[in-house]
Amino acid sequence: MSKKFYITTPLYYLSGTAHIGHAYTTLAADVIARYKKAKGFDVHFLTGSDEHGANIEKVSAQVGKTPQQWTDELASSWKKLWGSLEVEFDDFIRTTEPRHEKPVQRVFELLLEKGDIYKGSYEGWYCLPCENYLDEAELVNGKCPLHDCKVEKTHEDTYFFRLSKYQQALLDYYEKNPEFLSPKTRSKEIINFVKSGLQDTSISRSKVGWGIPIPGDEKKTIYVWFDALLNYATAVGLGAKLGMPEGGKLAGGKNFDEYWPADVHLVGKEIYRFHAVLWPAMLMALGLPLPKKVFAHGWWTVNGEKMSKTRGNVINPEDYARDYGVDVLRYFVFREVPFGNDGDFSDAAFAQRYNSELANSLGNLLSRTLNMVDKYIGGKLPGDAYAGGELYRAVAARGAKIDAHMDALELDRALDEIWFAIAEMNQAIDKEKPWAKAKTDPAGLEPFLLDLSAGLKQVAVWLTPFMPATAAKMNAQLKAPRNTAEKMPPLFPRREAAKPQK
Repeated sequence: MSKKFYITTPLYYLSGTAHIGHAYTTLAADVIARYKKAKGFDVHFLTGSDEHGANIEKVSAQVGKTPQQWTDELASSWKKLWGSLEVEFDDFIRTTEPRHEKPVQRVFELLLEKGDIYKGSYEGWYCLPCENYLDEAELVNGKCPLHDCKVEKTHEDTYFFRLSKYQQALLDYYEKNPEFLSPKTRSKEIINFVKSGLQDTSISRSKVGWGIPIPGDEKKTIYVWFDALLNYATAVGLGAKLGMPEGGKLAGGKNFDEYWPADVHLVGKEIYRFHAVLWPAMLMALGLPLPKKVFAHGWWTVNGEKMSKTRGNVINPEDYARDYGVDVLRYFVFREVPFGNDGDFSDAAFAQRYNSELANSLGNLLSRTLNMVDKYIGGKLPGDAYAGGELYRAVAARGAKIDAHMDALELDRALDEIWFAIAEMNQAIDKEKPWAKAKTDPAGLEPFLLDLSAGLKQVAVWLTPFMPATAAKMNAQLKAPRNTAEKMPPLFPRREAAKPQK
């Protein structure tokens, strides 16, 4: 029986269309999921949409649609985008589905019965874009630090989740499970936040109609974050685990306990605290195992500036995928920035990596290797059992490091190793000068060209999670027997223009 691997993206809030930041998270999950599948894991890759809350109410009203009409349209467009970027998710959950809403209500009832949810009243500052209450100390110049907008003073009767109860349990879990808070550079902020003292958090709203009604108190709705976080469990059958028919079984008859807990939650750093503090406390209250890792990546700026609609610099991933090819976009976002750090997206960097690393280093290596294979050894290629010579063994030896980097979610470092191997083969060609060797030592040329071909086959395997279409093209050209009369187009034709056409 294969080992399971459950990976998730956050649920994307359907207040608008997707940009490069959303694509970055989803593509990362896809790369990791593809890699694990290739290693024989039983992978479950979840993404989806967060569809409740005041902001959805507001945006849909502005365009003359009901919240349900708006979210139906947006969910469809986001699914379409992931398909266009070659994302192979296993499930797409919407928080408006019964399989989610009904179990969320049951969780609320259970924690109310247990005393981990209780009724009270709240007075304080409220940020509408966050849909969250903020402490005075969290404000910056009287504004929300994340959205740089004014906050409202508000008072309402509410239900609280007893978050303070789990302060020490969370600190103990962080200490015993150091991989939970990832990357390491972000763990200190969470630990310090929890150590500073957790306050019980309001998990109901009186003024938000578009949400999951609280059982027995239908005038109130469940706070959108308490609702949305539960998707990771409802999507893999929490309802069935709680004895509810809405839970159902997963594909292939799998049940909740076969996939839970999640192995990796991928999130943006702006929502790290919800996933690293509130979510594990909710699971502790339910008596469920905690996820193994919550990984928070950084933000993308554009030419050194924050992305914003007012600046007109929001990067639409489809523009680049359409103009350069999906694989080029998939490559660039993980090659350009250490995974977990902030990064800057620029047309100049995009074009430079395309021409230098894809067209020249990889594309040219494949092209000249196969031209020499056809010209000097009649199209002969190594078989699957090829043991190889010194060059091939040096290339293949990088596989252990690549695996270690992939398992540690160091996607950029895995690509570094792959490009070290490509550079090694290009340097070997320059050193060996096969065109000269063909005249002086034709018998010694064949092992060298077989090593190059086998090395390129290995590169295609390593690239498959990142660049599936490119890897498939490479495999097609490196498959024996070769048609030496058929000239294949270059993998990456050189480009002059940097900016894609809209």
